[in-house]
Amino acid sequence: MIGAPMRFVYVMDPMDRVLYDKDTTFAIQRAAQRLGHVSLHCTPRDVYVESGDVWARVRPLQVSDAPPHFAFEDAVDVRLADVDCIFVRKDPPFDAQYLYLTQLLEIARGRTLIVNDPRGLREANEKLYTLHFARHMPRTLVSSDRDRIHRWIAEVGTGVVKPLDGAGGSGVMVVAKGDRNSRSIVDYITAEGTRHAMVQEYLPAVRAGDKRVLLLDGEVLGGINRVPREDDVRSNIHVGGRVEACEVTPQERAVVADLAPRLKADGLVFVGLDFIGGRLTEVNVTSPTGIQELSRHLARDAAESVVDWVVRHAARASFPDAARPPS
Repeated sequence: MIGAPMRFVYVMDPMDRVLYDKDTTFAIQRAAQRLGHVSLHCTPRDVYVESGDVWARVRPLQVSDAPPHFAFEDAVDVRLADVDCIFVRKDPPFDAQYLYLTQLLEIARGRTLIVNDPRGLREANEKLYTLHFARHMPRTLVSSDRDRIHRWIAEVGTGVVKPLDGAGGSGVMVVAKGDRNSRSIVDYITAEGTRHAMVQEYLPAVRAGDKRVLLLDGEVLGGINRVPREDDVRSNIHVGGRVEACEVTPQERAVVADLAPRLKADGLVFVGLDFIGGRLTEVNVTSPTGIQELSRHLARDAAESVVDWVVRHAARASFPDAARPPS
């Protein structure tokens, strides 16, 4: 490593929920540690504002592939503007507490690097943000009107119904024209017509896989193909999807090139795009997964690319003294 060690704060779930051999945040922490940087862990509830500045109660963290996989040192308080990067890696849902977290982190915005930008996180609901790029999506409806949803499904034949705040395949269901379960499913997903849901045209190509393409600053890191179990429509790794090596096609790279300017403008540095049959279905920005599986297919640690990018962009020169509060 060239230069002094940097300090990275990870705002995330508790470490005892992390799977060392699958979790992307763990892989970034492990790569950062190997490169000589300091990892500081906290949960959203540890972030606070005092005297007009945003702080966090953090615990220095060491990670390992050997059990128990992580160890903490004594907790300390740090002013977040004084660390080199804040990784916002809290898993969904994006609820009120998550919203408050992004608003607290706004105080540090422009004074240190934040991946991903809190304003971008607020803008980019992982279902609705995709609608900015509807030209690349399958046919899609967003509505709370149950009759409208049933008419739409009758028109397309089969739809995939998704709650807007779900993640990891939670709540994703297939509804077919004439299915006697369809009314019950739509009632459930929309809370009897009181909550919006997304309905997308079912793409049979999903049986061949749901591709996750990881992006770093608008550039392709690589892709993995997640193949659903025979007894499930969902392909998420979390629910048992099998991961295969794959290439990112020229068609998918063209979609990436079209999305990249908007992603950069919104400060969405580390992003996971989901493709089925070449059609864009989701843009994942809160805590995109898949880097460990990608690394195994590439035979190199793709998490090091993320750390290297952060090191280059978190140099103190990137944030003028005028943008910093007095010490």
